[in-house]
Amino acid sequence: MNRQIRVREIRVIDDDGAQLGIMTPDEALVMAEAKGLDLVEIAPTAQPPVCRIIDYGKFLYDEKKKAQEARKKQKQVVVKEIKLRPKIEEHDFQVKKRRIEEFLEDGDKVKITVRFRGREIVHPELAQRLLTRIATEVVQKGKIERAPGMEGRMMTMLLTPTKK
Repeated sequence: MNRQIRVREIRVIDDDGAQLGIMTPDEALVMAEAKGLDLVEIAPTAQPPVCRIIDYGKFLYDEKKKAQEARKKQKQVVVKEIKLRPKIEEHDFQVKKRRIEEFLEDGDKVKITVRFRGREIVHPELAQRLLTRIATEVVQKGKIERAPGMEGRMMTMLLTPTKK
């Protein structure tokens, strides 16, 4: 049930960008066929609708290339995760901190998870202190997006890279 609405007049633009004026769709089609090109509706909501005489295959190819180029330039946000324990030694802490800084420099978000085992759960202040220490030591490279909070037997915090 393909019903087309017949338009009495359309504004036509040539393949080089020059306006040909307002004419009937049949006249515009004849002009397009004479040039070996297609008549494509560019702005259907305008009064009168705007159509352009172009090579439709080339138009689709160019649109596809533009979309591909836009996808190539955008940065995919990746969330990296670092897992810690509440009773971490100083050297291990420094190694984890260096990894967090590397992730932030690469532009990735970092989720830091402190996992509690057994009776460690009764001392969440240890994890809170650990997470705030990390946040203060990497303040030049990242900032807190989600503050430390408990999720079951884990305390998590999310860091995001600072703009350069």
